[in-house]
Amino acid sequence: MQRKWFQYWFNSPYYHILYQQRNDAEAEFFIDKLTDFLQPTPEAKMLDIACGKGRHSIYLNKKGFDITGIDLSEQSIKYAKQFENNKLHFLVHDMRRLFYINYFDIALNLFTSFGYFDTEKDHVNALKTFRKCLKADGILVLDYFNTEKIIRNLNYCETKSLDNIKFNITKNVVEGKIIKKINFEDKGKIYNFEERVQAFSFEDFKRMLAKAGMVIEKTFGSYSLDDFDECTSDRLILICKKA
Repeated sequence: MQRKWFQYWFNSPYYHILYQQRNDAEAEFFIDKLTDFLQPTPEAKMLDIACGKGRHSIYLNKKGFDITGIDLSEQSIKYAKQFENNKLHFLVHDMRRLFYINYFDIALNLFTSFGYFDTEKDHVNALKTFRKCLKADGILVLDYFNTEKIIRNLNYCETKSLDNIKFNITKNVVEGKIIKKINFEDKGKIYNFEERVQAFSFEDFKRMLAKAGMVIEKTFGSYSLDDFDECTSDRLILICKKA
């Protein structure tokens, strides 16, 4: 089977160079708000789907929770494993493949770690897998960008200089996907990567989650958990349960 863009890019050291300035304080602020809202019990078991290097998982574990982080990137999981303990575990795993069944109280898919696949069927199958890993009264939290605002304010061309590498980035909307092309040169070699993320709307998620046997219970539009507004919100945060 041909490898997809995310299998190359997320496992590249250049991915982590480009996104090294991700805001841990913002991530921790969001987790604080989320746990205040969800009120999980101290014994709650959590799953961080597409956890990357584990920043959300590590902070949740510091708050005392039992959490497992999964990600397709071997390099990210290798980094995250240094933080493991008896209530924090990391595994290389594809979100589309079945994991534990009826095991977790809360599943998290944060920071637009979805929308990577070619077909709606693939995305629905991933959501079905999320559903199966949850207990009967389990909760799925899905955090996506607000597509409407992203497209309206799309920065079509930009350059970022990081670690003596000049990243040339272009963004376009093509056939319902937001496509980011990342081109740069390092040590005399030219690299070309891309990110392809589906431009899912709230209605798209509502439809796909229904197909997956889930229902949206609450919607937020920011990491402060403000109400969602399609025109002005930065995020689309969905709190979901089994239908």
